[in-house]
Amino acid sequence: MPESDRPAGTPPPSPAQPGWGAVKEHILANKITFGMFCTRLLTLFFTLNYFLPIFLTHSSQCYSKALMANAATSALRLHQRIPRVQFNRAFLGTIFLEDSAHYVLYSLIFIFGQPLTMALVPCVLFAVLHAASYFLTLLDRMGQQNSFWGARMLISFVEFQSRNSLRMAAFTEIFLMPTVVVFIFVGRTNLFTPFMYYRFLTLRYASRRNPYTRAVFMELRLSLEQAVQSPRIPDGVRTLTHKAIALVSSLAPVYAPEH
Repeated sequence: MPESDRPAGTPPPSPAQPGWGAVKEHILANKITFGMFCTRLLTLFFTLNYFLPIFLTHSSQCYSKALMANAATSALRLHQRIPRVQFNRAFLGTIFLEDSAHYVLYSLIFIFGQPLTMALVPCVLFAVLHAASYFLTLLDRMGQQNSFWGARMLISFVEFQSRNSLRMAAFTEIFLMPTVVVFIFVGRTNLFTPFMYYRFLTLRYASRRNPYTRAVFMELRLSLEQAVQSPRIPDGVRTLTHKAIALVSSLAPVYAPEH
């Protein structure tokens, strides 16, 4: 499940009298969280215009702006998680333990290159999940339980599909790796992108809060190993597949569970 946007160790606020006043009070008391809600809506808006240029006609600019909004969301979340900045190596290591730092790096990897549609998929999925959850919070502050039933049903559907959405995001992030390698040979990216993206994948694999990247890697490995056991698979293909699995496994970082 997506991690909560509430700062670590902060107890949930006591509910005020329902209504627009309660919504305003909630927003004023949670400015960073509301700011992330707005940047997530911007991510969805620019992504929609990238695919369907209704309001904005420059698709490449919409692509960059969607990634900028995603980077802003991640930066705000990182500030929420680690509000005090320190200039030392230990602090830098602490930053890169945070999932939000991973997605700041992710956005920077793709933001300056030529548009790669797949890169927007994880941004959209996370934006939808978190924005829907926060929008439900705003509806609850309004206190109109019988109003906006259509929005509530849609949010319930999004939350019900959260596990599948997180798995899809992990799948996309993994398959982006061979995609950026291919893009080198067609001249659509530079030589540094695969190395930077490999670093991003190792951070996701070692994430302490989101296990989906590790789980998807394991599922892919088991599926390939099972598939090549078929007698119809040539020995050469079977050997090549096992060598590829061994190579990818050797590149995976050591995962240390959080105690």
